[in-house]
Amino acid sequence: MNKKMKALLLLISIIAVALIGILIWKRTYASSYEEAGTSSISIIGGADGPTSVFLSDKIGNELGDQNMGYTQINMDVARLIFEVPGEYIILDVRRADEFAEGRIPGAISIANEDIGDEEIAELPDKNQTIYVYCRSGNRSKQAAAKLVNLGYKNIIECGGIIDWKGDIEK
Repeated sequence: MNKKMKALLLLISIIAVALIGILIWKRTYASSYEEAGTSSISIIGGADGPTSVFLSDKIGNELGDQNMGYTQINMDVARLIFEVPGEYIILDVRRADEFAEGRIPGAISIANEDIGDEEIAELPDKNQTIYVYCRSGNRSKQAAAKLVNLGYKNIIECGGIIDWKGDIEK
């Protein structure tokens, strides 16, 4: 691997770590900023990637809406995050037969239909960051809401695998 590729991979890793930090910060501290009148985080980017990160109540909420109790991101952001090893869970909420056909590398399977109002043995830490996806984004939203209702604090819904541009594991 040449120096330019190594530098590019390093830059992508730094950006992914920054995004994870922003999401964790937002999950932990955003309410105090909302009380002060600042309600979102925005990333302004150029052709070669993000160039600045700042708080704003005028620009919008590109990283996700937490009014539902969970954060939403798209699969492009999720792919960048998943490129950096971390202490998070990737949760596929499709049926077992769909999961067996192909999944995001490292994902575990708990079908949306199996998430109810009882504790989930596979997810014992309610403070663990959990990225939830399905086929198109509908079941992942339902599952994210159910997980929040069960007391999970760091749920990030990232849509459907149909938008995934990375490797598929079988």
